Formats: sequence, structure tokens, C-alpha cells
Amino acid sequence: MSARRIRLALCLHDGTPLGLTPALDFADGTWWTDAAALVSAAREAWGLEVVILRLAETVKSGGLHHQIYAAEVAAEPVLALDPVDATLFADEPLRMPWAKPGGPAAQLDWATTALAASGVRVTGAPVQVRSWNLSSLWRLPTDAGSAWLKAVPPFFAHEGAVLEALAGHPVPRVIARADGVTLLADIPGVDLYEPSLPDALRMIDLLVAMQSDVERSSLPDLPSWSVADLGPGAQRALDATPELSQEHRRTVQRIIDGLGSTARAVEDCGIPETLVHGDFHPGNLRGTAGSLTLLDWGDSGWGHPLHDVPAFVQRMDATASAAATAHWMEAWRTAAPGSDPERALALLEPVGALRQALIYQLFLDNIEPVERVYHASDPLPWLRKAAELAA
Repeated sequence: MSARRIRLALCLHDGTPLGLTPALDFADGTWWTDAAALVSAAREAWGLEVVILRLAETVKSGGLHHQIYAAEVAAEPVLALDPVDATLFADEPLRMPWAKPGGPAAQLDWATTALAASGVRVTGAPVQVRSWNLSSLWRLPTDAGSAWLKAVPPFFAHEGAVLEALAGHPVPRVIARADGVTLLADIPGVDLYEPSLPDALRMIDLLVAMQSDVERSSLPDLPSWSVADLGPGAQRALDATPELSQEHRRTVQRIIDGLGSTARAVEDCGIPETLVHGDFHPGNLRGTAGSLTLLDWGDSGWGHPLHDVPAFVQRMDATASAAATAHWMEAWRTAAPGSDPERALALLEPVGALRQALIYQLFLDNIEPVERVYHASDPLPWLRKAAELAA
């Protein structure tokens, strides 16, 4: 990630624009979604207590990303501010609730009330961790340890209900949930982005055990990731990506047109459809070597469980990837006797890439225009990969 020069466009809780702060420089490696870093920088530089609402503008020039974040403050600061274009705070139909002035405060009020109803008291100022188009995350210190407030868009809003349905499995514990917001208990440990191979194999076993155990009747309504149902979303992704070469376009169109026959061939491999995590990479497991918890179920749906393979192995070296994949195949041979997981995985490889493209297109179609910069370039490489795998 390249270096950034950031200004905050400040407003009051009622949306009244105040102005633009001076610029702050951030070195390479800071995540655009890292609200905590921006809050800390504003406090250190100007003594301001801000709440980050959203990324409002980004332009790359001279090796820097020049960015403006919308942020709210409780009162007009003493700091000298430059004029700000009021249209930056104009209403946008696709804007998420937490990205609007007053939105974070409303969600925090709900969380505080929900905790009190559980006999838990907030003991300090909530800490903003993340804010972007796919989620808002706050940590609330309480007399029972930390609690986490997570808000998500409508297309991820089934996450809280999925977690409740999976209670008893190694998933986060839901304290309370409402439309698009979930209050979660703390999980000790760390996010396990770079597991050893033995730990990676344990992660696979954990997922396969959950998928083998869950029944659809126990789950809320979910997106369908069944192969036969991917056509409309895949077609939308293809039609919305004119940069794809004609050769690749023809190949992707053949994949889409053949999804029905592919679905039948995959079904013949003998592995039943089940709950798909949808973003099963090591960083979405948290804990210690002896205790793992599987996070972030917003991408989940109902479909073929081997859809979860690519995200998990894509950052591994060739040796670890081969070992993890072989372990996965053996796990499903055990879970579904007589099945042919290797053939199923081979059939699903181009379909899985196509599914990734349609998911990113789903994001782009349902988030406000200025924040599409996060995902604008994502459907194209996945469509290319689908074509290359099919070839």
C-alpha cells in the first residue's frame, strides 16, 4: 500500500460542515480502513476527538494517495480549518448508517443499552477500530471484559443470525443483535494470519467438522452459492467489466452458459452442499494454537463446501498449499464416504473464481460511489482467472 496524505473533513453530529484539517502524512502499510490510526493521529496532532465516518475522496498523484475522510466532532474546534465543499456531506442513498453523522453514536447507544440489559456496564470510552463500506467495528470496555460492536451492510446482515445458529461451535458469541448490528463477546488470542502447517490443517478440520454437522433447517435465509444459481450474478459481473479481453470474455460466457451441466457434474462427486464460510482465510481465525474461533461470517451462504479452499491456500507457498489441499480432500473423503473431492475441486476451480468476481460486483452495486475505490479493480482479475482456469 502506498503512502498517503490525509485530511479530515469535519462536521458536527447533526451534519453541519465545519471545514478541512491540515494534512497528515501516513507511511506505507497503513490500511485505509484503519479508523483507529486516524483517530489517534488527530488526537496527537491537534488534540481533537474525532469519529471517522467514511472515505470521502481519494486521488493518486506524485506517488501519494491524497485522501479526505469525513469525520465528526462534538463541537467546533479551535483549530484553523480550510473551507470544505458542503456537497461532500450531501445525502447518498447507498451510504451506510455508520457513515452518516450521528450514525456511530446511535449504534453505540444501542450497544450500551443491550449490554445493560445483559447486566454488563460500559466502563470507559468506546474505541473506534474500523470504518469502511463493508463494516464498522468498535471495542467497548466493560466490567465483564471487552465487547465488540460490529455493523455491516444489508448484504452481510445475516451474519448475526448465522452466529446465533452456530452457537456451540467455535464461532464468536453473540451478546445481542439487531438489524445489521451485532454485539460480540471478546475472543482471547490473536488473528492467525500466518499459521504453521499443523495449525493450518487444524483450521481445515475445524471448518469441515462444522460443515459436516450443520443442517440447513437450523440456519437463517442465506445467499445461494449453489453452482446452478450463480448465473445471474456472474453475468452481471461480466457485463459490468468491459476491460476484459474478448478471448477471456468468450471463455467466461461459456462457463456461465455451462453452469447447469457443471452443477450436475459436481453433484455426482458426492459431497453435499452445506454452509460456506465464503472468506475462509487464516486471518479470519482468532485464538491460540490450542483454541481457534472462526470469525467474519458475512460472506457466508449455502453451496459447495470446497468453495472455501481457494481463499485459504492462495497465500501459501506451493508445498504448504499442496499439503493443505491434500488434507482437505482426505477430510471430505472421510466426511462423505465414496465421494470424489479431487474431481469436485477441479470442476469448481473456474466457478470459484467466477463466484469471487460476482461477489465483488455485488459490493460495487451496493456501496456508495466514492467508496467503490476499495473494490473497483477486483472483478477483472477474478474473471481473468476464471477464464484461465477453464482453459
